[in-house]
Amino acid sequence: MTTLTPSHIIEYLFCPRFTYFEYVLGIPQHEDKYYKVIKGREVHDEKLEQNKTYLRKKIGVVNKYLDQYLTNTWLRGRIDEVLELNDGTMAPLDYKFAEFKDKLFETYKIQQYCYAALIEENFGKEVNKGFIVYIRSNHHLLEVPISSENKAQVKQCAENIWKIIDSNFYPKATKYKKRCVDCTYRNICIK
Repeated sequence: MTTLTPSHIIEYLFCPRFTYFEYVLGIPQHEDKYYKVIKGREVHDEKLEQNKTYLRKKIGVVNKYLDQYLTNTWLRGRIDEVLELNDGTMAPLDYKFAEFKDKLFETYKIQQYCYAALIEENFGKEVNKGFIVYIRSNHHLLEVPISSENKAQVKQCAENIWKIIDSNFYPKATKYKKRCVDCTYRNICIK
């Protein structure tokens, strides 16, 4: 593994031990078996085909780049759409096979912050917001503010992840014990 993905960052923030079990000990999660992961990939491909020429002028989109695989020295990811906005900035847009229930999940925000860092480095344009489309809520569009601090946070997480991997460091578990209930690694994790 030479670079990290937004999923690595999200897993680390959920519990740093994810990194240890999966990338130091090499114990996979088998997330491909989850229905939502599979359905989300299908929806992603479908939306890319349907929205090739559609520009969201209501939010100031003047151009877009579909299905962008971007990388830098520490991060890599595939972004559904990279939007060029009329104010000279850019923004990631991500489709979610989910319902919007008046709450923005932390995982979705972190993914947007990662995408922002990738866009800034690859396109050389500022990113101060991103967008999420909730497929199962009639394509509800949600704007996500993105600050310099948010982008610095994901960079710091990446450094922490590399510390765990490079030094075989066994980190503390999450302080949120409810997360342990559904954890893939709950049977082997020493609390």
